[in-house]
Amino acid sequence: MRIEINEYIIVDSEICHGKPVFKNTRIMVWQVLELLGSGIAIEEIIKDYFPQLNKEAILSVLNYASKLVEDEKYVLFQ
Repeated sequence: MRIEINEYIIVDSEICHGKPVFKNTRIMVWQVLELLGSGIAIEEIIKDYFPQLNKEAILSVLNYASKLVEDEKYVLFQ
């Protein structure tokens, strides 16, 4: 089963155990998010880690992550 998350990201049960990946790659979304979270610039991610990606694909990860967090429910315990 394959689901297109957006123009750049898919989930396919046959690829990387169904984790979200960039289309036509085995690059998992979490890998790019981790690099961004570590302060690595988009240009550096493309140059040094994943030259098969472009800026728009990497920015789509941030949009995807924001949609996931937007729908989360949190309970505060005191």
